[in-house]
Amino acid sequence: MVIMDKRIARQRRSKRTRRQIKRLAVPRLCVHRTLQHIYVQIIAATGDTVLVSASTNEKSFREKHKATSNSDAAAAVGTLIAARAKKAKILKVAFDRSGFKYHGRIKALADAAREGGLEF
Repeated sequence: MVIMDKRIARQRRSKRTRRQIKRLAVPRLCVHRTLQHIYVQIIAATGDTVLVSASTNEKSFREKHKATSNSDAAAAVGTLIAARAKKAKILKVAFDRSGFKYHGRIKALADAAREGGLEF
């Protein structure tokens, strides 16, 4: 019997998702979540360049929002990344949730990014 902890399970899901995204050959919207913050990057299809990024840890974000670890903050980051992507002329991306389950803050961020104009 193999005992698997949460971290290993997340990494396994992450590898599977990234393998599928690599075949699509489109920029990927990569999300990383910690207990206090959420970070988002749009990475080029080749995987070597960060095109656009946003997070709750930015000074401009913290001046406008008090909380950084709830769904409202994640939705605000989703709207922010969509606006920055539009400015960089990126309209279609693949959503890479980095193995995190699609609920809560991850879902709020994805929904806000879609409303902001990004196509997944």
